[in-house]
Amino acid sequence: MNKAYKFRLYPNDIQQSVIEKTFNCVRFMHNKMLTDKIKYYFETGKTLKNTPAQYKKEFPFLKEVDSLALANVQMNLQTAFNTYFSKPGMLFPRFKTKKRCRKSYTTNCVNGNIVISGDTIKLPKIGHVKINLHRAIPDGYKLKSVTVSRDAKGNYYASILFEYEPVEPEIPPESIIGLAYSKHGLYTDINGKTVMYPEELERTAEKYRREKKRLSHMKKGSKNREKQRIKTKRIIEKLERQRTDFLHKQSRQIANAYDRVCVKESSGSSGSDYGWTLFKMFLQYKLNDAGKKLIKVDELSPQKTLYSGKAV
Repeated sequence: MNKAYKFRLYPNDIQQSVIEKTFNCVRFMHNKMLTDKIKYYFETGKTLKNTPAQYKKEFPFLKEVDSLALANVQMNLQTAFNTYFSKPGMLFPRFKTKKRCRKSYTTNCVNGNIVISGDTIKLPKIGHVKINLHRAIPDGYKLKSVTVSRDAKGNYYASILFEYEPVEPEIPPESIIGLAYSKHGLYTDINGKTVMYPEELERTAEKYRREKKRLSHMKKGSKNREKQRIKTKRIIEKLERQRTDFLHKQSRQIANAYDRVCVKESSGSSGSDYGWTLFKMFLQYKLNDAGKKLIKVDELSPQKTLYSGKAV
């Protein structure tokens, strides 16, 4: 199984320069490869299988950044093309703009090129970068890849993906809880208790709606609109952090308290509430880590010991 941890990075000025150059090269590589794929498809009716190596002679600056970051651009773009042609209704791959695309790139761990040592992490082409390891990495976790990103405030982060074998502890006396999607909160349990989102999160959400409406009324291309766009982006990033923190805490409480969690699937929660979907995802991997189970059910029974469904 795979699991990712996100940590804050503190690169120096030189390291920041290399990271920013990698962001730009990744964006350039995506747009260049996409342009050539589109042109080739209209000329031949086939998909072009181009690689970053084909462009390095024409664009030497691509040699200055991590080659694995460029290789991941190729893989992601090819996956997007395959998905578009194989699944009706999917969006065609889009070009990335300097102002609006997410500042990030992914590199893979190959032959020990990425190493966590003390309070630093060694990254290809960058070297040892200071990192805030606010939680310990469990023994037996194998590092697979790292996604380096920058938010609207200019803070850098590393999302580190690990591969591990889930632990199968001794099963204690079985305890079961049933949860169902709530339109007025996060969820309602089998006892009728509804867990609401915190007031702080609701205030941030209301502020985001207010600032987004203000942005929509501003003239496109104006300096004030650009300032408002950045302000709105920072608010939505804060909202996402608050929501993620709340969902992690709630899912941890449930995972610690129960061995079997039955989740009722209903039409009201099918993609309409991102928080509920994210909560179930957090809950599932936390239960799996502890050797417990998340079970999807059609109906919740008043008796906690009676349930029918499929473990996931």
